[in-house]
Amino acid sequence: MRIVGLMSGTSADGVDAAVVDINKNKVKLLAFDTFEYSPQLRKNILDIAEQKTCRAADISRLNFAIGEVFADAVIKLCRKNKINLKTIDLIGSHGQTIYHNPKGKIRSTLQIGEPSVIAYKTGKTCVADFRPKDMAAGGQGAPLVPFADYWLFKHKRKNRAVQNIGGIANVTYLPAGTGLKKTIAFDTGPGNMIIDRIATIFSKGKLHYDKDGKIAAKGKVNKKLLDEMMRHPFLRKLPPKSTGREEFGAAYTGKFIKRSISFEDMLATATAFTADSIVDAYKKFLPSMPDEIILCGGGAKNKTLVKMLRQNIKSKILLTDDFGINSDAKEAVSFAILAYAAIKGIANNVPGATGAKKSLVLGKVIPAQ
Repeated sequence: MRIVGLMSGTSADGVDAAVVDINKNKVKLLAFDTFEYSPQLRKNILDIAEQKTCRAADISRLNFAIGEVFADAVIKLCRKNKINLKTIDLIGSHGQTIYHNPKGKIRSTLQIGEPSVIAYKTGKTCVADFRPKDMAAGGQGAPLVPFADYWLFKHKRKNRAVQNIGGIANVTYLPAGTGLKKTIAFDTGPGNMIIDRIATIFSKGKLHYDKDGKIAAKGKVNKKLLDEMMRHPFLRKLPPKSTGREEFGAAYTGKFIKRSISFEDMLATATAFTADSIVDAYKKFLPSMPDEIILCGGGAKNKTLVKMLRQNIKSKILLTDDFGINSDAKEAVSFAILAYAAIKGIANNVPGATGAKKSLVLGKVIPAQ
């Protein structure tokens, strides 16, 4: 099957779109690109995600607007890479998370980007909205990508950790030579979310992230502030666990922005927080340190962050690129795999990662016709 995977993370930069061919367990990436949101659309998403504007009308309009962007991403990606849209069999869309609370009195999650719009505009069946069914079964609805990580990176002799560093950072631990039931996965804490927010505020909107970690590289880590950040209660919670803007968004970052330290030092400290929280999670919650760590997500390109990880851990650090999958494309590829499993009736959640009571087929299917 030829499938397009669509993903937009908590950073809300835009839509990652990947075309993959899947033949049984073999996955081949054919094309990938990121289609940025307009500045106004990104602002609308972040305002709603930070609960600044929460009117039903705003959410409803945004749901359809994002659906249009997702559909256009499929069409543009195929056109750009001279892939005939008629050869696409299926689309898998994660959508855009605007709220995720797996621990509330009423546990809930909400991803928008109307799949009916995607299915209609592309003429292709769309599988979307993967999280709710896992939550209905007592799970956290996250992380979802461990199923794909197992398909792509399991090894008979090596313990591997697949570390995604998007807005939030999450790890999938794949014990050597074991089945999917032994897979462990959870959110380790912040990824790029705090770094991006600091870059945006200090640059007065001129920057949305610290490219290659160059600004952080010029700064010095503020040990006192880092120690305070490392006392965040989420870091002590036992897996399964997931987090988002509710814990590490603008409100959290705002408490540290006011400190009288330089832009460079603030970014260096935020970058160290991401690196240290990842290493701390491995030491606390993994059965053993991995032989190899495979990085993906935007943070994999932050040279300062990767350097900090190398300084704090002895495991061999690789990129998904070393396995033929663009590190930026990894999550979009994952949702193509999740959609493939859903349409084939294969259980695609990992109860050991989400805490769900049983294995389930996740995803709502919107037929094209």
